Amino acid sequence: MKQATLNLSIVSALLVMSGGAHAATDMTFGGYIKADVMFSDYGNGAPDSGALSRQFYVPGTIYGTEGNGKEVVDFQARESRFNFKTVTDLDGHTLTGFIELDFMTHTDGNERVSNSYSPRIRHAFVSYDEWTVGQTWTTFQNPGALPENLDFVGAAEGTPFVRQSLIRYSSGNWQFAIENPETTITPFGGGSRITSGSGVVPDFVGRYNFNTSDGSSFSVAAIVRQLNVEQVVGTTSYDSSEMGYGASVAGVIPVGKDDFRFTATYGEGLGRYMALNYANAGVVDADGDIQAIKSFGGFVSYRHWWTEQWRTSVTFSGFTADNDIALTGEAVNKSAYSAYVNLLYSPSKPLTFGVEFMHALNELENGYEGDLNRIIFSAKYVL
Repeated sequence: MKQATLNLSIVSALLVMSGGAHAATDMTFGGYIKADVMFSDYGNGAPDSGALSRQFYVPGTIYGTEGNGKEVVDFQARESRFNFKTVTDLDGHTLTGFIELDFMTHTDGNERVSNSYSPRIRHAFVSYDEWTVGQTWTTFQNPGALPENLDFVGAAEGTPFVRQSLIRYSSGNWQFAIENPETTITPFGGGSRITSGSGVVPDFVGRYNFNTSDGSSFSVAAIVRQLNVEQVVGTTSYDSSEMGYGASVAGVIPVGKDDFRFTATYGEGLGRYMALNYANAGVVDADGDIQAIKSFGGFVSYRHWWTEQWRTSVTFSGFTADNDIALTGEAVNKSAYSAYVNLLYSPSKPLTFGVEFMHALNELENGYEGDLNRIIFSAKYVL
């Protein structure tokens, strides 16, 4: 996936356009420190130390490693993050810069001595009034509707979840964006995923956000994208394209002090936009043409406040792909489900201690299943 490149020439140009002599800049530093202890039970054997699913739940990574022990414990502080933000008033125009890093997903460290892991870019963008350029959450996702879970993503199957480079225009309740394209394809008959960066057509996304008088907030998003592959894999040459589309609704509904959160998403060719790319966007047929794969995912979550300091979230999440097994074969991901319940305690606003139990079940088209039970203990301090 292509990364956003932000340089000083963008900021300089905006300063010149706006008469930067009257600029006043506010700078803030933020983030949090989070430590996790995770007791995991993999039904088919635990992945090796440092594997992605040992860091957080990723659908498709819990089928297990035969011969390994099933029960493991992992201590980590890798979710800790830091960010830097500037907001500049340019004669009535607002210029914002934001960059954020954490230490997740990397395998360039180990647990033997120092647990040293490289920082990675989460967000890096600049906004000028209604325009945003850089890497951030896809416009197709509503991150404000995500449940309050201790797992890094939480409800991973049931939500769009992508950060990528984009150009976005916002006007009132509306947002429109062109975003970085990337296609994931299943070869004819099954096999290793083909990840294609070819094609020159960006993904097009539109979203409408609105609030109601009772304090509820909702979003409706749509995406249109081209699935494209033009490359040689092994001895096979691929050259095909197909259209994909999808729609997603999300919201947060207050219930007194409590709240109900949800997201529901359907599409053909969504691929990497859903369930952390649990299913591919399409499959190549016998003629070498891409056929888009239909998928549906969603979650519901209820958060209850026991007192001003104690709260609980209960979350159910699921995803299913409509694979044509005559094309994909039967050794492809079919469905994924997970459930969470937690208890969080905040003795003061920036400090939270919590415990969470999660259960996840993944299934291939051939009926093979992988399951994971995990208890997470966390301590989090917001900077």
